[in-house]
Amino acid sequence: MKFVETSLPGVMVVEPTVFGDARGFFFEVHHAEKYAAAGIDRAFVQSNHSRSSKGTLRGLHIQVEHAQGKLVRVIRGTIWDVAVDVRKGSSHFGRSVAVELSEENQKLLWVPEGFAHGFVVTSESADVLYSCTDLYHPEHERVLAWNDPELGIPWPVKDPMLSARDTKGSPLSSFR
Repeated sequence: MKFVETSLPGVMVVEPTVFGDARGFFFEVHHAEKYAAAGIDRAFVQSNHSRSSKGTLRGLHIQVEHAQGKLVRVIRGTIWDVAVDVRKGSSHFGRSVAVELSEENQKLLWVPEGFAHGFVVTSESADVLYSCTDLYHPEHERVLAWNDPELGIPWPVKDPMLSARDTKGSPLSSFR
């Protein structure tokens, strides 16, 4: 298992060691000791599975209380996964990083607490699994506007499909 730092401190790409043969493949998605050695010493308390069609954009979501770290992986299809630093006082505030996750590349993305998270589906559909370090509390969730010009995120879609709540995202300035 390889842990690759991104341009945002704390956000990591996890590249599992995949063992494959004529029968298929096997790899460890999570190994507590290996993750802890890489600086991800968290317990996961909730796992989620979403299926979305091409062009669906989910996010950018964050819980301001009961902050969630998220370990994200794709088991079918391809997504463009984004993390945005919204930690008050962070020298990286407002910066983002994006990674392609797919069933082919088997990569995972670790999004720590304090980062807004979202993704857009770039294949016909995608199944996304993510494990969280705290439970979902809708009353504490905030949505960062996916298309805020201050973020400058170069999303690979022009007119994404959004949920009603994601169309009402707040600008980055409201997170300061």
